[in-house]
Amino acid sequence: MGRNTRKRRSPLAVRAVAASAALAIGGGGLIWANFYASAHETNSSPNTTKAAAAQVATISCPDVGQKLTSVPANAKSNVDAELATLDKQITEAYARLASSRQAQANDAGFVQNAILSPLKDKRTAVIGRIKIDFTRVGAAAPTTLDGLAACTGTTANQAQTTAGGQNNGQQNNGGQNNGQQNNGGQQNNGGASASAAPSASAPANIGGQAGNGPVAADFVDITKVAPNVQGKPQKGANASRGTFTTQCGVNANKNHNTDNVIVAPGVTNGAHHLHDYVGNQKVNAFSSNQTFLQGGTSCQNKSDLSSYYWPVVRLQDGSQDFDQNADGGGKEGNVGKILTPVQAQIKYVGSPASKVVAMPQFLRIITGDAKTTTNGLANANAHWSCTGFENKVQLTSQYPICPQGSNVVRTFAFQSCWDGQNIDSANHRTHVAFADPASGVCGNGFKAIPQLTMRLVYKIAPPVLQNGVVKNAYAVDGFPEQLHKSATDHDDFISVTTGGLANKIANCINTGQKCR
Repeated sequence: MGRNTRKRRSPLAVRAVAASAALAIGGGGLIWANFYASAHETNSSPNTTKAAAAQVATISCPDVGQKLTSVPANAKSNVDAELATLDKQITEAYARLASSRQAQANDAGFVQNAILSPLKDKRTAVIGRIKIDFTRVGAAAPTTLDGLAACTGTTANQAQTTAGGQNNGQQNNGGQNNGQQNNGGQQNNGGASASAAPSASAPANIGGQAGNGPVAADFVDITKVAPNVQGKPQKGANASRGTFTTQCGVNANKNHNTDNVIVAPGVTNGAHHLHDYVGNQKVNAFSSNQTFLQGGTSCQNKSDLSSYYWPVVRLQDGSQDFDQNADGGGKEGNVGKILTPVQAQIKYVGSPASKVVAMPQFLRIITGDAKTTTNGLANANAHWSCTGFENKVQLTSQYPICPQGSNVVRTFAFQSCWDGQNIDSANHRTHVAFADPASGVCGNGFKAIPQLTMRLVYKIAPPVLQNGVVKNAYAVDGFPEQLHKSATDHDDFISVTTGGLANKIANCINTGQKCR
């Protein structure tokens, strides 16, 4: 398509400075009680630590959906279903990986022979069906699909680095890439802890209550992070300076599901993790534009039927929630007490360079990437901070440990440029883009639309880092193989309005008003 849709972050994310921390290893790697107990043990050898870091922690597969920038309309439903099948296959392969740690320790070829090779065969079949879906409607399938079947095993160290980590105590800033900076978090390194002194071939525990993260290196004391927030573009004479705030609650009524109607329509548990929903109250995998209009809303402005949904945050303190035995929940490594935000601010803001046009009805936008642990940070848009620090520090590749009296804050700034034609695209990215971070101008003939911003505040007792292990961690829900990294945070939006609200929002912003 020739369009630059990579995320341009403002504020720039994650420049963390902290001591190195180790990957905890223990018995089967899946029982929270054993992992928790290991926090006080220090009798592991350096060889054990190296063995744990060298073992396969997760499975990395090419993201086929992101390669499909164009899909014929009459093939889309079949292709979406096949893409959901690919996600399901990875989830099943990861479950096999997590449940076979001892076999892996006994046989160096186990992961390749018993997990990755069968997975490649299954993916090859699905990709073949996607190509057939194209040819059935007289279209040519992308030639790049043929090289996307094979997956690789990723070690604990590789997974941390891929998600923007720090290697051996050296900061990995990654430099600028199309206006985006990949700043580093922290790499596992140093002494390990174990519930019993294992041999050098002991199975790796990938951290967390379910054995799939997070680890100590995923957290940083925010008071020890250098300021990294950069200034916003200067507003020009034609800037749209107003704001429109919609009050839709914090999902106190616990409207949850593990579907994703944007990415996997018609597929139950297409997200493989749990979402909070505010705004439209009738959103699931089988919703349509027509049902959105009949869904009702949690917003005070009853003309706002838009759907705002995001992965839940959980406290991993050993507790369980209603979905501990459910798909997308405990069965897929999303465990712990679900935390409801104490505040959820949803605000539309203007462009520093121009007036905005109204959002089109049923526009879909996904910001961030749920698969950054294996995809890298190109589309990451996670921003984590603490109250009192938001104007100084924003993190992408680590979760903040906030000082006493300060709360955890997740913020999202959605893409604010629209191609003027499409309400969605095949990979759910190319119909929208971020404005230039220096000027605020939309490129490629795109039009400025009201920029959706969200700020979620959570009251969380600070996690404790002890002997290279994190106690009472919190983490965002995600695909099980993504290891609950903070960079996988993402947010979803479907614009649905009645009574001319979309035009009212644009007019309010263009005339410099502060509206509700």
